[in-house]
Amino acid sequence: MDLHLETDAGTGRRSGLERALRDAIRSGRLAPHARLPSTRALATDLGLSRGTVSAAFDQLVAEGFLTVRRGSGTTVSELPPRPSPGDQERQAAAERAPRHDLRPGRPDVSQFPVAAWLRATRRALGDARSEAFGYGDPRGRVELRTALAEYLGRARGVLAAPDQIVITSGYVQALALLARVLGAAGTTAIAMEDPGLAFHREIVRRAGLSVLPLPVDEHGARTETLTGIPGLRAGAVVVTPAHLYPTGGTLHPARRHALAEWARAAEGLVIEDDYDGEFRYDRQPVGALQGMAPGRVAYVGTASKTLGPALRLGWMVLPDHLVGPVAEEKRHLDNLTEVPGQLSLAEFITSHAYDRHVRSCRLRYRRRRDLLIARLAPGRSLPGLRIGGVAAGLQALLSLPAEGPGEQELLAGAAQHGLALDGLAGHWHDPGDHPQGIVVGFGTPSQRAYPVALEALARVLHTAIGRGAATRG
Repeated sequence: MDLHLETDAGTGRRSGLERALRDAIRSGRLAPHARLPSTRALATDLGLSRGTVSAAFDQLVAEGFLTVRRGSGTTVSELPPRPSPGDQERQAAAERAPRHDLRPGRPDVSQFPVAAWLRATRRALGDARSEAFGYGDPRGRVELRTALAEYLGRARGVLAAPDQIVITSGYVQALALLARVLGAAGTTAIAMEDPGLAFHREIVRRAGLSVLPLPVDEHGARTETLTGIPGLRAGAVVVTPAHLYPTGGTLHPARRHALAEWARAAEGLVIEDDYDGEFRYDRQPVGALQGMAPGRVAYVGTASKTLGPALRLGWMVLPDHLVGPVAEEKRHLDNLTEVPGQLSLAEFITSHAYDRHVRSCRLRYRRRRDLLIARLAPGRSLPGLRIGGVAAGLQALLSLPAEGPGEQELLAGAAQHGLALDGLAGHWHDPGDHPQGIVVGFGTPSQRAYPVALEALARVLHTAIGRGAATRG
């Protein structure tokens, strides 16, 4: 075996070797039960006499760092574990982890289709040519781009050819790439829904562009304000038309048309974030906006909500004039997204395992939302509480009664009971006198943990609303 040791030239040869071996064992570079080279081989490698190495080994055996067994050579002893900074951080994170997690934006990853994914991976990698594991097209593997073009066309109404698709490492990278390309072409600002996800606004800002608020009401983004937003001009707009985040509505058909017309007239770009478009529970999912104006809409989707965010697989369907610049930006950012996952997802889609999984998830999340609606109905001692949005997605907005409790008060009470929620306040572009609410993610807990988390939420809300009523009385 190769063994890297740095001996201290300022000490004796034997003591320097002893110290180097002790440090390697204590730091974990030499793991318990690891077999060391023979004294003859190590002496040759280090340029020491065999007697010096044997004496160092004997000393470390006496101290308990090494073990000698006949026929097995010299191995590293099993030392009592010492807590490392990483262990302490993990322990602290475990202590901070909530008992009930109803934060939005996450699917139930316990339902990841491990067996089906393994089958797809075996087939995909078994059939892959050797060139697939080298450097390739920054747009991504043609197998996945072809599979996505077919799937997105029939399931989401997207007009796409494989050459228009760029594979990314999730939505965050897709948005960052688009912001950089637009900035290089002269765009100075991007309008984003208000309220919306603050993290996404920060991605745009870090790309050097300004973020302008696009007001949202019960019918979605107020497209009539686009022409009046100072500094937007021929910029871009980020929207979530199929299921607005976090308010939960759907962009009204008239506003979909108005948005497409604005993009054509202003020579702007609409960035369509279709983050959970497959999950509609009361009707067929609303088709993608991209189908109305494919030359002016950059469609972005991912596998994060359907399969799991750890896959880091996303995709963009781009107007022709953006494909080249985005691919070039991708090349200089990370060259390409990892290939084995792309091949596996392509096989998962073409075998229709993806469709089966989405249908299963849709049924499961629909039941969870129905349970949420039934448990938090105003008739169950929760007066003034309103659950907004359409029957879709993985989260729901609970609008709080004007007379209280306050959003921060409720979040603090939830935290005391080990319940993690997300407030609406952090989603507004600017602080101020905004409607208050709680964003509840019903996709996060496992199947078994969800009913318990829902009961904890109901107790927290009942206590807070009841306390507010008593105070007013």
